[in-house]
Amino acid sequence: MGVSDNYKVLPTTKVGYDRASELKAFDDTKDGVKGLADAGVTKIPGIFHHPNSHDQYDSGSTQLTVPLIDLGGVGEDPAIRKVVVERIREASETWGFFQVVNHGIALSVLEEMKSGVHRFYEQDSEVKRELYTRDPSRRLVYNTNFDLFISSAADWRDTFYCFMGMAPNPPKPEGLPSVCRHILLEYSKQVRKLGNVLFELLSEALQLDPSHLNDIGCNEGLSFACHCYPACPEPELTLGATKHTDNSFVTVILQDHIGGLQLLHENKWVDVSPVPGALGVNIGDLLQIITNDKFKSVEHRVVANRVGPRVSVASIFSTGLQPSSKLYGPIKDLVSEDNPPKYRETTVHDYVTYSLARGFHGSSLPHFRITNF
Repeated sequence: MGVSDNYKVLPTTKVGYDRASELKAFDDTKDGVKGLADAGVTKIPGIFHHPNSHDQYDSGSTQLTVPLIDLGGVGEDPAIRKVVVERIREASETWGFFQVVNHGIALSVLEEMKSGVHRFYEQDSEVKRELYTRDPSRRLVYNTNFDLFISSAADWRDTFYCFMGMAPNPPKPEGLPSVCRHILLEYSKQVRKLGNVLFELLSEALQLDPSHLNDIGCNEGLSFACHCYPACPEPELTLGATKHTDNSFVTVILQDHIGGLQLLHENKWVDVSPVPGALGVNIGDLLQIITNDKFKSVEHRVVANRVGPRVSVASIFSTGLQPSSKLYGPIKDLVSEDNPPKYRETTVHDYVTYSLARGFHGSSLPHFRITNF
């Protein structure tokens, strides 16, 4: 039985339209958005309609280019490192995002990671349904929209993720999908190495000791989210991901050639155009908190596309939902009488729990901001 057989698309304008029932009917199929696309729907269900979602800001500016930083030589040449650190500082303060090349992860590993995500989503529906759940404490979760039942409109996106993390307590290999198990482990190992380098460069950009951010545990946790954005028959009516910020210290983003990721910069949506071999580096909320607003956690979204499926992998530096009593607040060396702390201290677990409970509704930072700022 296909999705089109056991799930009827109800128009939002129909008298007596019951959104809750339609959400449940869709979720109960456990086939996700890809199931709808594979069934050949020509009209997207009403639960995915985003009223006026594309009219809030100027869209897809071609006049602005996201910073692209070459990391080649940063470990060997002090002069190159000085230039790179300055570029990272500027990008983190003004954009909250930059792309990196010559980052040390082989192109073959990046390509195999994307292929592994495709293999996961191309599995038989019966196999994927075994993993479909809304329990975030499960080691591996596959579903459509973690906030499906609390959002005002669903996003045209499926995800499989490991919020309990690949580090510091990695899952047993047999607990990962067999079709992408090896590359998930290898890619996570490579991204952790890159994360150590990035946190050193970010520390230097803050004029701190190079080891500072690693020493306080910014690199301790790593989880992943592997997204699939199927081709959409009516992309103008929906989004692949609603505007939000990341509840991480840093998120490293691998995207394919299709594109769709946009950043909100100077009240304009700017396309993050795919660059072969590049990885995106997204400043997260937790880094904005500990830098006392010096580095910015950027709002971003993903637009839907008639071409697909688009895949991306978000590698999330955070201990996420793992229990922790460690408190994070503005770094003491970055505050002063003239620049007092702007955020109250929080654990990573509490911040992530609050963020997930809100869903994709902009930023969670205001809730942790000291009220006189």
